[in-house]
Amino acid sequence: MLIDDVTIEVFAGNGGSGRAAFNKTKMTLGPTGGNGGKGGDIILRGVPDISALMRFQGKRVFKADKGKMGGEQNREGKSGDDMILNVPVGTVIHFLPNDSTKEITKIGQQELVAYGGRGGRGNFAFRSSIFTSPKKFEEGEVGQSAKLRLELKLIADVGFVGLPNAGKSSLLNELTNARSRVANYPFTTLEPSLGAYYELILADIPGLIEGASIGKGLGIRFLRHIERTNIFFHLVSAESQDPVSDYKAVRGELGAYNKKLLTKKEYVFLSKCDMASPAEIQKKTADLKKLNPSVQSISVIDDKSLEAVKKILSKIAKEKTISEEQ
Repeated sequence: MLIDDVTIEVFAGNGGSGRAAFNKTKMTLGPTGGNGGKGGDIILRGVPDISALMRFQGKRVFKADKGKMGGEQNREGKSGDDMILNVPVGTVIHFLPNDSTKEITKIGQQELVAYGGRGGRGNFAFRSSIFTSPKKFEEGEVGQSAKLRLELKLIADVGFVGLPNAGKSSLLNELTNARSRVANYPFTTLEPSLGAYYELILADIPGLIEGASIGKGLGIRFLRHIERTNIFFHLVSAESQDPVSDYKAVRGELGAYNKKLLTKKEYVFLSKCDMASPAEIQKKTADLKKLNPSVQSISVIDDKSLEAVKKILSKIAKEKTISEEQ
């Protein structure tokens, strides 16, 4: 099961206390208490594993190490170790309750979410010409704490959308080694599946139904994963009695969730064409082309139609490379 929304609490380490100590060696009397060490920070780091939030399902509170107390002979206490928590690339960090945010968009990106407390000063730091033997020292500062909501929004180059049983998982399996579950019943895909086609990341988003944007079916939980997808492959099944209505239904849910989704580039595929007659395919393709001229008919068992899909993906990959170089 994919965990894509979880709330945790984090506590950075407290700073170590300063020490009050004095040199006992004759002729070198004086304060020698060192400063306490800094408390450990809490850091979130981006990793490519989309299941990384699962570790937060059973444990919701995380505490970094405290700084150590200052030593004698002006030795500073050891700083507490930072705690680094791995989260999937595409995670939005919501700081509750004000809901300010940070985003993890790259592998290896680190975001400091709670700063460790400063170590207290030892009595050596308070010496002066007037106070030659101060006994004063400071306690370490308390580390920052935060309540965080971690929300995963997948970052994919191409997102597969459509009604349940539109053939999205089958196409993803043919293009990649994702091995999504495939069967002839609704909601085969219960969570997003990712696959890699060379340098492109492809995402199979669970099927949307009418009303998904207001909580019906599985769609509302996964609509967030479409927001960062650059291009849509919209699959409409050739088995449908009314492909135009199917197409409009999905577009309607996308727009109801976020109108910006309707401005993203979209390729439309009439899928499962091995399940319909040539006359049906011709009519249904023509009807869909009135709404989107990019429509192509495909079947996962037809190598020729799959080559057409791969050609589109190669074009997308080339454009992505040029964009990154620029």
